[in-house]
Amino acid sequence: IVNNLEIPTRLQTTNLIAYSTDVVSQSDLPVTQQCLGCICEAISACNTTSACSGDVCGPFRITWAYWADAGKPTVGGESPESAGAYGNCARDTYCSALAVQGYMSKFQQDCNSDGKIDCDDFATIHKTGGYGCKGVPLPEPYGERYRQCKQIVGQLRP
Repeated sequence: IVNNLEIPTRLQTTNLIAYSTDVVSQSDLPVTQQCLGCICEAISACNTTSACSGDVCGPFRITWAYWADAGKPTVGGESPESAGAYGNCARDTYCSALAVQGYMSKFQQDCNSDGKIDCDDFATIHKTGGYGCKGVPLPEPYGERYRQCKQIVGQLRP
């Protein structure tokens, strides 16, 4: 729980969020709640009231392409092909966190070549994209906010 928001780390059968193409099992969700929280804090101060701005939306500031790469999760069984599906998901904390999980499941890699895939890698992938994270430092001020959050929540696991 970060800023009194519980960020999902597993898909529960009782929720109303669905992936349009694939069923996602719990073992396919690589990012911890603490890590999701720090990514959210770093990218937007976990602002759940922000509307879309330019080509990014929601507390995780995701783009349509990011959402599509994540498997097009939706809120309340909405069709992923509906005009509002991307924005509705991106603005919803739970759905957008599942989009981050889906994106990381697809693009997880050891960006900093330290021999493990962990939150530092996920934070880099989230900001630089699934194809551009190798050897790239986190851009500021995102990197500083991520590091501050990481210190506050303690050593993050993957």
